[in-house]
Amino acid sequence: MKNKVNEIRITYKERVKSSFWKKVNSSKDAADLLYEHWSKDNIEVHETFKIVLLNNSNKVKGIYQLSTGGITGVLVDVRLIFAVLLKSLSVAFVLAHNHPSGTLRPSEADRKITNKIKKAAQLLDITLLDHLIIVPNGEYFSFADEGIL
Repeated sequence: MKNKVNEIRITYKERVKSSFWKKVNSSKDAADLLYEHWSKDNIEVHETFKIVLLNNSNKVKGIYQLSTGGITGVLVDVRLIFAVLLKSLSVAFVLAHNHPSGTLRPSEADRKITNKIKKAAQLLDITLLDHLIIVPNGEYFSFADEGIL
């Protein structure tokens, strides 16, 4: 009797031609793009964690919603972040989550998870460009701009 195993396939479907991909030149570019694509129905209700996938020219390959949480927190599975980054052949990324309260200050948990993800990214030679906190009025906090990335 033969041993049976599942076949694993990894695919990435490009729906927007690369010539139309938006280039991220600054934290403001990334924050504006994220805010534009954030559901205004729930940005004030619960936290959501997203990643912006970038190519080697910092052009946006896509935005991936990693998880949705509660009023004051969201679960971040680092393994899922890197599964998405590797599957999409991304070489850089921006982390983002919202604070429904409108507070722009990162929590200690925000700082710890950012550090953990940054260390993992370095091992895989993938560049973490920033971690943004977006608030309901569209303002944002940038870890990179504040020198804490």
